[in-house]
Order: sequence, then structure tokens, then C-alpha cells
Amino acid sequence: MGHHASDPNKIVNITIDGIPVSCPETTMILDAAKMAGIEIPVLCHHPDLKVRATCRICIVELKGQRKFKTACSNEVWDGAEFISNSPAIRQARKDILELILAEHPQDCLKCVRNTNCELQKLANDFGLSNPIFKNEPKQIPVEDSNGVIVRDMAKCVKCGRCVEMCQEVQTVGAINTAHRSGEYEVTTAFDRPLQDTTCVYCGQCISVCPVGALYEKDETEKVWQAIAATDKHVVVQVAPAVRVALGEEFGMAPGSVATGKMVAALRRLGFDKVFDTDFSADVTIMEEGHELLERMGHGGALPLITSCSPGWINFVETFYPELLPNVSSCKSPQQMFGALVKSYYPQKAGIDPSKIFSVSIMPCTAKKYESARPEMSGSGYRDVDVVLTTRELARMIKQAGFDFNTLADEKFDDPMGLSTGAAVIFGTSGGVMEAALRTVYEVVTGKDLTNVDFEGVRGLTGVKEAEVDLEGKKVKVAIANGLKNARVILDKIKAGECDYQFVEIMCCPGGCIGGGGQPWGTTKATKEARMAGLYQADRDLPIRQSHKNPAVKVLYDEFLGKPLGHKSHELLHTHYHPRHK
Repeated sequence: MGHHASDPNKIVNITIDGIPVSCPETTMILDAAKMAGIEIPVLCHHPDLKVRATCRICIVELKGQRKFKTACSNEVWDGAEFISNSPAIRQARKDILELILAEHPQDCLKCVRNTNCELQKLANDFGLSNPIFKNEPKQIPVEDSNGVIVRDMAKCVKCGRCVEMCQEVQTVGAINTAHRSGEYEVTTAFDRPLQDTTCVYCGQCISVCPVGALYEKDETEKVWQAIAATDKHVVVQVAPAVRVALGEEFGMAPGSVATGKMVAALRRLGFDKVFDTDFSADVTIMEEGHELLERMGHGGALPLITSCSPGWINFVETFYPELLPNVSSCKSPQQMFGALVKSYYPQKAGIDPSKIFSVSIMPCTAKKYESARPEMSGSGYRDVDVVLTTRELARMIKQAGFDFNTLADEKFDDPMGLSTGAAVIFGTSGGVMEAALRTVYEVVTGKDLTNVDFEGVRGLTGVKEAEVDLEGKKVKVAIANGLKNARVILDKIKAGECDYQFVEIMCCPGGCIGGGGQPWGTTKATKEARMAGLYQADRDLPIRQSHKNPAVKVLYDEFLGKPLGHKSHELLHTHYHPRHK
């Protein structure tokens, strides 16, 4: 229509396939159809991204008009009568699908997205049994040279979701569109490999790809081999955000807390010890909390900015190297764990550290890159040998052939399996901040915190600010999730316009719950459910503050000495360098 500005407060009456619907005037045809129980097919559309309407699979007929309209990009108007299921529409949608499939490699059986592919589902729904076009896929070599993200661009359906994610949401700009018409493609600048771009390996492009054009480098085989080797002691750590997402791969509702089943599954797979990254998240709070107090008391660079998110670290090294002095010297919980599991743990368990093979399960693709950084070998060995995403762990469980849903709950192993509620909320935006405040408050005031819930730092809002009163000492904090939002805070810091003391930055929208390695099909709604799951797990734990973790107390008493001490610096801290664009 487009001849007047539509009014969100005005309710209009329309029909879709003869079914009456009342909805606000600003509703898209696609969403109005859902209200009538009609699922109009989409391919380029993603609920969390801007509307592009490039694929045209969602077209509908307008009664009395010959021209079709795209349902994802057109609003309703009063009295409109839409038809989403007519012979002409079904045929047009089939034709569009046929054109896409004509140049798509039809190797579904070997594809990582087999049975979980948006294009495959459409082809299945439309029953394309005798294609009209010859299948001639483009011959494009698979790019698999960076060790993190694999690009199989022969499978690209040119929906533009990954470009939107990289350019608009993350503002990294590693991938873009090029050329026009039949030559139109999604690519990097000058067709360079990803490692020669500004890519931070956040994997957000993977999380919105509808097909098998983008996926993580699968390293499950390395882990199977390590487990089968008789001379290796294979330990695994699991990040907090994995336990509220893994269940989705086995039919559970998003946000289901599957910690006990996950531990049982990892034991079944053959890991010698099943540990928790939450243990080292508690250690991170001890180190980072003391680092904050040290800087506030002795004039270090403020605000202190968290360093748990490796995609964010790659981003600051690339785009804001002048702010590196503000970034915490703490390694991420994954890397702190890796350093301790090859130093503290073998000493305690009487095992030769060279026999230890250290695996981590992460919601994240950038963690693969982080584990391979040369700085990450404080123990004298590579701290973390292999990083698997949530999706890769699900694949291993499916290969092993046991029923995840019927497993009885099991507990993590000691000593590096004990953790607190403060650690589990690391998986969501605002969680690291809240965990730190729960400890810093007591360290500063010497008093018990009566209410450990800091509601002001929670939620999926892009930039959050809060002020905390530590017995008259005011601490101003800010939290950003998603790199576009990080820029807002970083630009303020650069301009000298902010008086924050502490800033949490998570690379991925929503934090780790929305990481690039989480199950496919993640949306804002999924993230909200996972976030609720983490806060539930926090409430259910008997200890909710990092400094009260008895296993962490023992670690400092027996091994590290004190936070920021000599040994902590050797094993748990690092430094970052400008990355050349």
C-alpha cells in the first residue's frame, strides 16, 4: 500500500484464505497469517533480522489483483483479502524453489544440515518429485583454512542473513554481497579467505544460515581418537550456556536445564573426568574482582573491561587496539580451566600432565580460535587441546547411540566440578557483572550480602547501565551484548564521556546463550528461554557467590596462594595485541 503511515494502535480486519483476522495495522501479512494458523513458507526471512524479501517464496495473492505480494515485507490494511493457498501461488512457490534447487548441490546425505535445513524442509513440504531444471550447482571450492568457520559457498542460497548479521548486528564487516543479477554472491572483500578479513570468528553468520553453507570446523574425530587412546587421560569441561541448550538437540524445550543428563552423557562417551567450566568461572571472578579493586585503588586504566568472550577480544584487538589497556588481563574461564587442568589437577591427582588431553564444550566458535592462540599455554602445554561446540557434542551423542532423554542425572567430578550460582550465569549477558558484584561487595564492605540478585544488570537489552552502592563507595557499571552495542560503550570511553568503573562485553547478542555454536534455529525467544534456565540453575544452587566455593578456597590455599599472586599471573593471566586488519 505505502500511501500512508500505518498506525500500531489501529486494529484492522482482513481475511486470509477466507479466515477472518483482526490485528494492528502495522502487522506483516506473514504474522497475520500465523494468527489464522497459516504458516506461509519463508527462506530469507529471520524473525530477529531486518526484512529483505529477496527469496520471494512467501508470496500471496490479493483478491482481484494479478500481482503477488511478499508476505514478509508487506503490512496488512483494512478489508484486504489475501490468498496464500491457490493453484497459482503453489505453482509460483514451486517454481521459485526449483530455481534455487537447480543450482544447489544436492548432497543432503553428506551435509551437516541434513534433517535440520530450511531449504530441505521446503523441498520436502512441496514434494518436488520431477524437477523441470537440470541440477547444475556452481563449482566453488570449500574454504576450510582458518580452523574455525567452514564456508561451502556452493550451497549459499543468497538469502543475505549472514551479511545482515556481520554488517548490521556485529558491525564486523567481514562478509558482504558482490555483483548483481546472476552473478550476485555473498563473499569477503576481494574474495580473501576469512582469516585475512576482520572476521572475529563469532559464528553469528553460522547461527542464521538456513542451509549448509556455513558451519564450524568439526573436530569430533580428534576427541574420539583421544578417548580411544590408552595412554591419554581425557578430561572435559562444559560451559554454562551448553547445559540450557543441549537438550534442544534431543527434543527438549529451549531453556531446559539438562546438566545431570549432560554429565551422564559425557561419562558414557568415555571421558575420564567430567569437569565444569563454572569452576574456573568462579576463579575468574576471584581474579577479575581483585583486579577491579586493584585498579580502583591504585590508578590502573578504568573502566576495567571483561575478557571472557574471545570474539570480543578479537574485536577489540582489530577495531579498538588503543583500548587494550582497559581490557582485563584475566584469561577466559575456558583458558583458566585449561591451565589449571594441566598444572593443579595433575599435581593433585598424581598424573603426568603430558598425558592429559583437555577438551572443552562451548556454545561458541571463537573459543576454537582462542584455544589455539600461542599465549594460551601457561601450563607449559597447550591449555585446551580441542574445543567442541554444543552442536558437535550432540553429534557425538547421536553417533554413540544412547538415548539422551532417558539418562539418569549424574554429578560433575571433583575437584574441578564444584561451582556456584554466580558461575552458571556467566552464560547470559549481565551474568559476569552480577557474579563479580556478588563477590566485590563482600570483599569491599566485609559484610554479608543479604540479597544476591542484581536485577538491574539482567535481560537482553543491548546496552545496560547500573550503579551499585558498596557502603558509600559507588561503582558505575555498563553491560553490552552484540558488537554493535559494544561500539556504543567503546566510543564513549574513547571520547572520555563515561565514568564507568567496570564494563562487561559479550560478543554475541544475548551473551553465550546465543553463541555461534548453539543449536541451529536460535531466535530471541530461544535465548530468553535459555536465559531463564540459567537464572533457575543459579537459584537452585546452594552457594551463589564465587568466593564461597570451597573447591576454589582449597585451590588458593594449596596451590595459587592468593588472587593476582605470582602463580595466578603465570597461569591465569595473559596479554592481548593489536590485530592487523
